[in-house]
Amino acid sequence: MDLSRRGFVGLGLAGLGMILSGQMVSSLAEVKKEGVMVYSPKDFSKCLGMEGFSDTLIKNHLSLYQGYVANTNKLLESTTNMLKEGKAHTPEFAELKRRLGWEFNGMRLHEYYFQNLGGRGAPRPEGRFMKEISQSFGSYEEWQKEFKAVGSMRGIGWVILYQDLEAKRYLNFWINEHDVGHPAGLNPVLIMDVFEHAYMVDYGLKKGDYIEAFFRNIDWAVVESRIR
Repeated sequence: MDLSRRGFVGLGLAGLGMILSGQMVSSLAEVKKEGVMVYSPKDFSKCLGMEGFSDTLIKNHLSLYQGYVANTNKLLESTTNMLKEGKAHTPEFAELKRRLGWEFNGMRLHEYYFQNLGGRGAPRPEGRFMKEISQSFGSYEEWQKEFKAVGSMRGIGWVILYQDLEAKRYLNFWINEHDVGHPAGLNPVLIMDVFEHAYMVDYGLKKGDYIEAFFRNIDWAVVESRIR
């Protein structure tokens, strides 16, 4: 399971089982009162009813996303309390801080993913995306071919189209872990989840069919709005 890919080392903290299980935190009001930023799950109901995606798949995926939001809040609450209690130099604090990167990026990458879904059609021929992606790859078709090829690679993770503002070009990256391997300083423009939970309910091992369905449902207006 995604939430247990990396374990804790002898933490023994109250509520840790809740973090590992992905259950929703029940004390969000207390977290907010203590001054820790509280993240709330965003509404992605627009993704229900998409062609090629069953509502069962999307609802399961959204539940997983909500677990990342809950765990991010719980980790922020726990580390803030440990800091106040003078426990910031303990192994427990260090492990929770390391875990925060996994949970936070799991939350944020899923938000990017669902945001760039729920659309139909192709990008605008006269739009900035088509112009700049053609400059980097020669044509939209060549970029799409590589993006799909990266998504078809063996393994689990994310495929992300990044905009390199310094070099003024676009790059497709494979990201294994939520919090590992992201290129520094690059702007994420299009995100595709290729963990099994994103497609196996509907497609089994046919990841290529899932990738085709993903492309039929991209919200290109959102993608273009991310370009800087």
